[in-house]
Amino acid sequence: MRAILNRTLARFAACMAALVAAGLCHGANAADATASAAASSEASAFQGVTQTPDGPAYGPELQGFEYPHPVHEFTFVSQGQTLHMAYMDVQPEQPNGRVAVLLHGKNFCGATWDATIRELHSAGYRVIAPDQIGFCKSSKPAAYQFSFQQLARNTHALLAALGVHDATIIGHSTGGMLAVRYALMYPRETGQLVLVNPIGLEDWKAKGVPSISVDDWYARELKTSADGIRRYEQATYYAGQWRPAYEPWVQMLAGMYRGPGKTQVAWDSALLYDMIYTQPVIYEFGQLQMPTLLLIGDKDTTAIGKDFAPPEVRAQLGHYPALAKAAQRAIPHATLVEFPDLGHAPQMQDPQAFHAALLQGLDALNASH
Repeated sequence: MRAILNRTLARFAACMAALVAAGLCHGANAADATASAAASSEASAFQGVTQTPDGPAYGPELQGFEYPHPVHEFTFVSQGQTLHMAYMDVQPEQPNGRVAVLLHGKNFCGATWDATIRELHSAGYRVIAPDQIGFCKSSKPAAYQFSFQQLARNTHALLAALGVHDATIIGHSTGGMLAVRYALMYPRETGQLVLVNPIGLEDWKAKGVPSISVDDWYARELKTSADGIRRYEQATYYAGQWRPAYEPWVQMLAGMYRGPGKTQVAWDSALLYDMIYTQPVIYEFGQLQMPTLLLIGDKDTTAIGKDFAPPEVRAQLGHYPALAKAAQRAIPHATLVEFPDLGHAPQMQDPQAFHAALLQGLDALNASH
């Protein structure tokens, strides 16, 4: 099986290279399809952690990386494929009658919400934290039309299966864009909306960030390394700070790029970056009618495509203090809380200050709803 896997990954990499030149991957035959299915099966069965000279190697669905709470699977059919969403469903000991749904960002997983899960759980919330399709412990289809609408539908189907029809939707980073789309599609089932340093507070394309192809995104993703992740996160997520507590999240991401499903992970990541760049939500902020809480680390500078934008464009991107205030004005019932010294991940950089603001804000939203 290992030999089959290696041959298949080589074919897949070659096919991706052909995509650059031809735009399509036509060369698969029956033998390739059989081998691909075998490789997928073996990768899915990957359970242990392989240690490499650079660190741990995890499976394409983050096999081998332990989550802080039991992980369940929601199996469903989407776009003609049987897929599964991994999720944590943490029940409170003293319920307050509310459900919080946590939507992770692009370089995050359900597990990175650990501290927030514990705080909400202690406050009486039932907490549901899914991994979206294409991310972390969920399916990574080779061919999928990724859209925020599709991810919202998937999330809604999960919640319906769990009997949840009214929830507080909390989205961070890319999860903030998804949370906005979910709230627009299911306003009657979104009691409150919380956006934690969401991206998408500006339209990068409209501001002059050039597009790159999915193939170029894929080539970039194949170069992912722990060192690159760490440098980026230190500068952007933590406003120049670094603590040992952040390192597991670096290895969580880097480990998938060291494992047997590297090409699979990189390809879905490329498709997701294209989704983020091409599907702005900013123009629909005015349609959000539910109470909304904006929790913003002001030192955040995140902007998709910023590194390959011209200098004059780059200088205009990712100014979160201004973007946050503009979002507050655009969203009818928005409350803004800013953290002047925090970056893109305030819930991880200063959990105490963040969770105090979150719980206070939720209490206020609940009182107004």
